[in-house]
Amino acid sequence: MDRLNYHHLRYFREVAREGHLTRAAERLNLSQSALSAQIRQLEERLGHALFARRGRQLILTEAGRIALDHAERIFGAGEELLSVLGDGAGRARPLRIGALSTLSRNFQLQFLRPVLAADPDAVPLALVSGSAAVLLPRLAGLALDVVLSTEPHDAMAYPGLHARHIAAQPVALVGRASRIAGRSADWLLANQPVILPTESSIRTGFDAYCARTGITPTIVAEVDDMAMVRLLARQDVGVALAPRVVLEDEIAAGMIMQAPGDLGIVERFYAITAARDFPHPAMARLFAAGAVNP
Repeated sequence: MDRLNYHHLRYFREVAREGHLTRAAERLNLSQSALSAQIRQLEERLGHALFARRGRQLILTEAGRIALDHAERIFGAGEELLSVLGDGAGRARPLRIGALSTLSRNFQLQFLRPVLAADPDAVPLALVSGSAAVLLPRLAGLALDVVLSTEPHDAMAYPGLHARHIAAQPVALVGRASRIAGRSADWLLANQPVILPTESSIRTGFDAYCARTGITPTIVAEVDDMAMVRLLARQDVGVALAPRVVLEDEIAAGMIMQAPGDLGIVERFYAITAARDFPHPAMARLFAAGAVNP
């Protein structure tokens, strides 16, 4: 089987972008007849018509839209390759961030703030969420630049990865002022419904605290997503255990209060990276002193 001619594909992309054969030919410095012949050869190779005529305008068929999507990705990957290994003149390289799906969205924003504050065209972002089982193999395969987590990775399973401790926050009881005001953490745990994250360090610390104080809490919800912990607390389902960063906007607005007292539970945040000869240049900004201070 003949291989795909990428010159034909590039010409097709220009025609698809212009929607007009004559203008595309002028841009490519080709005759209209030569360009038309190139498009016909591509259509013959793919076995489908890529354009339908509407007057003098060329409209992509369904096969044409599929071909254009692939063409953009193919040539975009080439431009990115030039940016990474070539002369830097290609497309700006995306910064690929993976984060546990349970991780606080507020924390993710704080981590990304050094690159969000810069020219948005300079550092395009690709954000992916998922489990460690999904994200860590992609990081090890260099498909991600960093993975944000509340736990370090298994160093035996991924010896080429490095976990950097980037922040820590005490976990507190938070909730509506009508539940929290004037009451201690112990009273709240004993007398109010509790929204409990299943994140391991929080759950382990919570169980140890209850065993130490003899408190038997009423757990109204066990949640594996900090975004849902935030929503349940806002809806006054109960008091929630969470780092302050999870509900910082609601606390600042006076919607949510933090109970006094120290539970002795700390949530730690890690940035996991792979050893690379060509790290993304924006990574240095993310790890600069003070870049993460939730």
